[in-house]
Amino acid sequence: MKINEAIEFGIMELSSVETPRNYTIRLLQKVLNKDKQYLIINDNVDLLEKDERKFKEYIQKIKLGTPLQYVTNSQSFMNIDFYVDENVLIPQPDTENLVEEVIEISKRIKVNSILDLCTGSGAIGVSIAKYMENVNVVMSDISAEALNIAKKNAILNKVDDKCSFINSDLFENINSKFDIIVSNPPYIETEEIKKLSKEVQSEPRLALDGGEDGLMFYRRIISNASMYLKDEGYLALEIGYNQSKEVQKILENSKKFFNIYSKRDIQGIQRIIVANSCQ
Repeated sequence: MKINEAIEFGIMELSSVETPRNYTIRLLQKVLNKDKQYLIINDNVDLLEKDERKFKEYIQKIKLGTPLQYVTNSQSFMNIDFYVDENVLIPQPDTENLVEEVIEISKRIKVNSILDLCTGSGAIGVSIAKYMENVNVVMSDISAEALNIAKKNAILNKVDDKCSFINSDLFENINSKFDIIVSNPPYIETEEIKKLSKEVQSEPRLALDGGEDGLMFYRRIISNASMYLKDEGYLALEIGYNQSKEVQKILENSKKFFNIYSKRDIQGIQRIIVANSCQ
């Protein structure tokens, strides 16, 4: 099978996905460890038997519902490449709003230390470390496997000297105070998970399940966060598309936060909520 034949085969086999050609090219790049330009220039080159076998194996995984990012072990976020596998959520463009807001906050106040709670792949914490100077980022997660991937991504993106890692169930093993606590916690309602696509259901349930009403982790974080924030420090949270009012109410009822505001993404959906801590 030549490269051009493999591309045609992949497009036919993956006709049910939104962009079958893109998927096919990405899979061939993974198999051959070559860039897209190589595939174009060498489209008449024969695949080695082992490469053809691996390519077809990857095609089958996609057809069974495995996300492309888990097959290629790659996802772009904030124009940075991240390693991902089945132990972490796949970073999504929506979450870039959260990182951008943290960077904006750092332009208003002096920021030395940031806690990325429920870090997963480390996408938020690594991006912050990449784009902000003179900041120390602590990344924590209950999953040791996820934390290892966050470390890997910090090293891959050459920011490991600005990052540290703590295996912790939220604040359980946290012993410092921070200028900003940022988090994209699990926020999908338990019963809603079974209605999601096969691809999303392939992601770790631990990182998806926000309890019966999807708000369990917001309650836990908000009830404790002020103890780990410096005076008037910031709490910045990603929220589900319909959770802005509920999360704002939890913040208000806690009596531990003020100056509460939310921000919309480019689609007009309230995607993040931010507040200052009362000491």
